[in-house]
Amino acid sequence: MFPMSQMPATTFESPTVDATGASLILIVDDNPTNLAVLTEALADTGYETAVATSGEEAIEQIDYEPPDLILLDVMMPPGIDGFETCRRIKAAAHTQHLPIIFMTALTDTAQKVKGFSLGAADYITKPFQQAEVIARVQAQLKIQQLTQTLAQQNQTLQTLSSQLEHKVEARTAELQRAQVQMIQQEKFSTLGQLLAGVAHDINNPLSCLTGNITPAKDYIQDLIQIVRLYQQHCDTIIPEVETLAEEADLEFLIEDLPKLLESMNLGVSRIREISNSLRHFARADMASHMPTDLHQGLDNTLVILQHRIRATDSRSAIAVEKRYGNLPQVNCFPGPINQVFMNLLANAIDAFDEGLSSITTPQIILTTQLVGNGVEITVQDNARGIEPAICDRLFDPQFTTKPIGKGTGLGLAISRQIVEEQHSGRLICESQPGAGTLFRVCLPIG
Repeated sequence: MFPMSQMPATTFESPTVDATGASLILIVDDNPTNLAVLTEALADTGYETAVATSGEEAIEQIDYEPPDLILLDVMMPPGIDGFETCRRIKAAAHTQHLPIIFMTALTDTAQKVKGFSLGAADYITKPFQQAEVIARVQAQLKIQQLTQTLAQQNQTLQTLSSQLEHKVEARTAELQRAQVQMIQQEKFSTLGQLLAGVAHDINNPLSCLTGNITPAKDYIQDLIQIVRLYQQHCDTIIPEVETLAEEADLEFLIEDLPKLLESMNLGVSRIREISNSLRHFARADMASHMPTDLHQGLDNTLVILQHRIRATDSRSAIAVEKRYGNLPQVNCFPGPINQVFMNLLANAIDAFDEGLSSITTPQIILTTQLVGNGVEITVQDNARGIEPAICDRLFDPQFTTKPIGKGTGLGLAISRQIVEEQHSGRLICESQPGAGTLFRVCLPIG
């Protein structure tokens, strides 16, 4: 900087600005007069100030107590100058966000460009004008505040999005369990249709999700309005802000962020529609636990599926071979057990209907026999079969090997729950590619 005897006189005019908060301003200058004048002016405006007489001292103070803004003299011999001080501040992760306003008597454009390239936010030219100093300080603090607010709102939005995702995942798991529980309560007269039941109380957590999305949309609109007002009323173009806006594609963010939330809102609305539709569609009508002729249940199921067993344009009629053993009546819930038979036979028929023209004689074999203190019913087809590793996954809700739109993945999950949870039995899948698939139902007699 200039020696005091050569430095242009520094004059101040009374600023006409509103009182500000107690932001901390670090003034870095080796001229005591400048430090005193700037400190007094900023203090009169309501700011707290700290001073440093060298770049090294400034960096040390910043590490001890980070300021909200730095007024940094360019020329500070001896020691590191303002440019090097700025470079070091911007190179440190914990201080790179601090706005820096250079103070200089130099009017060389190249020097100003150098300062901006190092990360400076603005320049103040000596001799100082108090109104200009205060205005530039206030502008940079406002930008810093808006940046921090935007970052906080972005973090809030990310947290909200994560919470919504976790809630949707948890609700999806509950939905899967509710589907299995509700569908198995369907009346046997509706068993020809694949049901996807869901608990009616899902509307409460869905309302919670909707309630979270709505304030998120309001927050985003408020942020967008703030940015728009800043763009409209701020005459000074800050290169750092302009560069950041270009890198982040600010206009695209402003346009796309509300769309993202609207898409989430539409997804929640769609889940609510599905929930309401399924809640009205499902009925909890269970048959009584009673002695049951399983052969009769198998035969009745075949009668219901007769229209699907007949020949089609893509395949010949399915041959059904009955290998019934001598079974006693089994104490069970006949409706749900018949639903299991329906699901297993329908899956076998589906395997033949999936374009498997190479099978000239499609066949299903039904076998029943006594095994120890229980009975065993098998449904075996000679379709293409599946990998053994997939067999257990067939009983997971929503998992299906069928093409999109051909199945929901709930039928076998429901069947396993009926057999194993309601009847203390076992439902097993055995298959090999090219060798067909066999489902084994094991039930206790009593």
